Amino acid sequence: MTHMEILAPSRTTPNGYKVDVSRGQRIGRVSSEWFNRPADERYLSLTDLHNSVKRRSERSKTRIVESEAIRVEASRDNPERLTLMLPNAHTTVAPTHWSFGQLASLVGAPATYLRQLPAALAGINLQYGLSTHRAE
Repeated sequence: MTHMEILAPSRTTPNGYKVDVSRGQRIGRVSSEWFNRPADERYLSLTDLHNSVKRRSERSKTRIVESEAIRVEASRDNPERLTLMLPNAHTTVAPTHWSFGQLASLVGAPATYLRQLPAALAGINLQYGLSTHRAE
């Protein structure tokens, strides 16, 4: 019979790991991409990222609605922000970057161009596209 002894791992440094800056390389693109993100998409750790994604998934809901029933609204208080009013909903929904792109492609409009327009003008174009869209 073989005797096996399992030892608990011991850490030689009680303060965590030390980074050796003389090894590796500096990649400026990584930090520039981090700084170019909106403030709500900058995470200092994987734990922060995980918690943010978990909270977002807990708040998310899925509904199937007809595109012509969606109402696009632009507020005078915030001229750069569009909101969507869904049928039988009590509050408006702010589209994410991805969902705005999906909505724009649904109506055949270039999302990059619509993002450059004032919200009121982009809203008019999206609303027209949604009301005349017949591909569903």
